[in-house]
Amino acid sequence: MNVLRLRSLFLIALLFTAGLLHAAEAVIPQYAKEKHLGVGSCSSSTCHGSVTEWQKSNILQNEYVTWTREDAHSKAYKVLFDDTSKRIARNLGLKKPAHEAKICLDCHTDNVAAAQRGEKHQIADGIGCEACHGGAERWIDSHTTDKTSHDENLKEGLYPTEDPVARARLCLSCHFGDENKFVTHRIMGAGHPRMSFELDTFSAIQPAHYQVDEDYARRKPVFSGVQMWAIGQATSMKEYLDVLVDPKRGKDGIFPELVLFDCHSCHHSMRDQRWKPRRGTGLPPGIVRFNDANFIMLRNIIGAVDAGLAKKLRSETRTLHRSVIRGNAAVKAAVLKLSATTEKAIAKVAGHDFSDKDVKKILASIISEGLAGEFQDYAAAEQTTMAAGNVISVLEGSGAITEAQYNKLNKSLDRLYTATTNDDKYKPKAFISALRVLKQDVPK
Repeated sequence: MNVLRLRSLFLIALLFTAGLLHAAEAVIPQYAKEKHLGVGSCSSSTCHGSVTEWQKSNILQNEYVTWTREDAHSKAYKVLFDDTSKRIARNLGLKKPAHEAKICLDCHTDNVAAAQRGEKHQIADGIGCEACHGGAERWIDSHTTDKTSHDENLKEGLYPTEDPVARARLCLSCHFGDENKFVTHRIMGAGHPRMSFELDTFSAIQPAHYQVDEDYARRKPVFSGVQMWAIGQATSMKEYLDVLVDPKRGKDGIFPELVLFDCHSCHHSMRDQRWKPRRGTGLPPGIVRFNDANFIMLRNIIGAVDAGLAKKLRSETRTLHRSVIRGNAAVKAAVLKLSATTEKAIAKVAGHDFSDKDVKKILASIISEGLAGEFQDYAAAEQTTMAAGNVISVLEGSGAITEAQYNKLNKSLDRLYTATTNDDKYKPKAFISALRVLKQDVPK
């Protein structure tokens, strides 16, 4: 094993044991005290605005250009002027247009308080550098010198995006919601697209504006793609459970917040008789199921690391599903147990070095559960497809499969993507059929 990789794993395990990972103390940039200087403060050609990569630099230095040309985050504000956004604002009865309404700006821009905006800060820049990396007021100078360590910059307000727990919390604050902003069922009912997120896949397609090389590993812990995926699933699950028992977000009048349930349990043709029993829920027909896609993924991941913990996750998830028909007290009790188990799962996967054997075991487990009917709900099928892509890439990157095997698996993966491309046209039978093909193509 690479010495730097081994050092990172030791550091990660040590930090989790001590409970000192930066994620626990990191404040989401939008709510932190540091002033945001604006994208213009980072875009100089001698900083991050070079048209091409600098060959003799520890960083690419073309990050601004990559963000401007290729990253959808830079277009997030402009979306608020299109017809869909205008219709959503009208349907919600907002007093301001979408491009001025806080409910929209909080996730489509770097919408910090007026007192925290520097001279070059522009709402029109969308999700700019500091929306993710933190207000640069105290670290913009120090982060350019070797005399200041990464940890010292973190203390000055730099957000630890390299930490998968911190990154997941940051991304989920918009791609799902947090205690201050939340995409509710009413917002979706007004026309907002369905929310979907998976940490490793979304990190990969952002596109990345950094390279994980030896210089990176000297300064920061390095997590594998499987760890990033696993921690993302666990953190998503934890955020979901927090909402479920939050009286401000988990309720809509006398009803539970419907965004927490599987959308397609209701949103499909009544002629499309797709209900089937799922052993993971234990629910009869007519009961709307929670969106448990992250729950399913996590227990399959943990199964390769700790079979006992995986069994506990399965049991407690089933209890949560059944609690919905027994009342609020039962739901709260189920969430508290499952939240504690999820926190153990986060620590477990963050400190575990997933071997090729582990990765293959995870893939086999996912396929097995899928063929048993656990992924017939669209959200779970979607997460399974992204998971399969992640796992296949990891196996190819480690040399565990040949190029020919990788190409064959990618063709199988294309079938999964085809089956899940359009949620309105999703057919569980087509997805199961694609899973069977994938199972046949996985090397023994």
